Amino acid sequence: MADEDRNLVEILEEHTEIDIAKYINYVSAPEAGAIATFSGTTRDTFDGKAVLELRYEAYVPMAIRCMKSICSSARSSWNLVSIAVAHRLGPVPVGKTSVFIAVSSVHRVDSLDACKFIIDEIKASVPIWKKEVYTNGEVWKENSEFLERRLDLGKKEGICNERDFEAQRHIRKSCCGAKVKVVEEGDSVISKHEAHQDL
Repeated sequence: MADEDRNLVEILEEHTEIDIAKYINYVSAPEAGAIATFSGTTRDTFDGKAVLELRYEAYVPMAIRCMKSICSSARSSWNLVSIAVAHRLGPVPVGKTSVFIAVSSVHRVDSLDACKFIIDEIKASVPIWKKEVYTNGEVWKENSEFLERRLDLGKKEGICNERDFEAQRHIRKSCCGAKVKVVEEGDSVISKHEAHQDL
């Protein structure tokens, strides 16, 4: 089976919960001595504000392509058996999972390192946007990984493909360019999705 055939990448429609067992079962294999997972869940507070839910939007075709490219990059850096990645769209209430990653490998170090790499790259470069909804308002948020990537690379745009990711050397390039721009003016917050070209 080709490596790309052992990757499962899904973006789930609104109000579809992530079936964690499905993705763990997908990566399970007789040769896999380790399965590492990451489950990103909505927490109830942020900076002292009570959070009601998170809401996610995505440019789905590019997001899928970027996540597949991230999986390929992980495979080029670590000896992996299978990878499963799922991300929800729409509202995700407190305590529910918005993103889930499962990675299997012969030895634990490969799956642990690859799992961390995959979630960091998703947060830094995949065109999935997050709005935090509080009891007293809401705001589009940029992930800290995305902000760090912008600082490291300036505003240079990239495209999703294997050569854009050199995980082995820890050189991280932007997969999809700017995700969301948040401008605060006084008490109001203006949110603007930046344009992406169909590649």
